[in-house]
Amino acid sequence: MRFDTKIGIVVREDLATWQKLNVTAFLASAVAGGVPGLVGEPYGDASGNAYLPMFRQPVLVYAADAAALGQAHGRALARGLDLALYTEDLFKTGNDDDNRAAVKAVAVADLRLTGIAVHGPRNAVDKVLKGLSLHP
Repeated sequence: MRFDTKIGIVVREDLATWQKLNVTAFLASAVAGGVPGLVGEPYGDASGNAYLPMFRQPVLVYAADAAALGQAHGRALARGLDLALYTEDLFKTGNDDDNRAAVKAVAVADLRLTGIAVHGPRNAVDKVLKGLSLHP
């Protein structure tokens, strides 16, 4: 099935594996919580166990160096797409309030990005992520 929209997550390639996974999880939760209609219905197995709902469409995860990540961030902002970010400062905080304060304290040009998530029309997201490779 081909979707009209796309979800892309870009993670900085020089992070430790645990950091990449952490950043990806947080960014996926931002898209799920911030874009109505992207999450489907709950799942259930034949034994009657219930499971949480997931995205209705695939999530593509890309790897990028800091410069390419910054360029994708700038392109997403310029296009006004739904955007989430994770910065180096968030590895040092322990709760959502401190996370928001850490981002709020830094001007966009000085953000030390470790990852972004972007959602929007397929062609617009493709332009934002142009030149990036899928995460290995």
